[in-house]
Amino acid sequence: MGEEILEIVDKTGEVIGRASRAVIHGNNSLLHRVVHVLVVNSAGDILLQKRSMNKDVAPGRWDTSVGGHVDAGETVEDALRREMEEELGITGGDIMFLYSYIHSNPYESELVSSYVCLHDGPFNFSREEIDEVRFWSLHEIKERLGKGILSDNFEEEFQRYLDSLS
Repeated sequence: MGEEILEIVDKTGEVIGRASRAVIHGNNSLLHRVVHVLVVNSAGDILLQKRSMNKDVAPGRWDTSVGGHVDAGETVEDALRREMEEELGITGGDIMFLYSYIHSNPYESELVSSYVCLHDGPFNFSREEIDEVRFWSLHEIKERLGKGILSDNFEEEFQRYLDSLS
């Protein structure tokens, strides 16, 4: 597999350039597109993935059900379907757009497009990227906020998700 090329975008999502993932990560002035999918079961619990310890962002932390970069030339919708299949083995499913936002930390800046997918499993997850997956109740997640168990990105995502429910 060659070097991953991502599109640099402005705040509206318009493409203004391209660069390798290696250049974009570590430079939070380069905004790039990512997709998140919150997989929710029929009970309303959210599937979280425990990130592999070899990941460069939030290793070993519990994170959004599905998350990944939008590759150069790829649509957001194509990226979310690809990531769902790569990470959890999900093909198809009822997917609904939730919201978009900019997530920024000292390491990177992302234009996030978030979706929700109703799915009760089973899941055939990528053992290279993910150590474990399991459903968490909203209460379980709330109890673990700010304790270093969840990724900072997911904590921000979770608050936005709760706001979208009200």
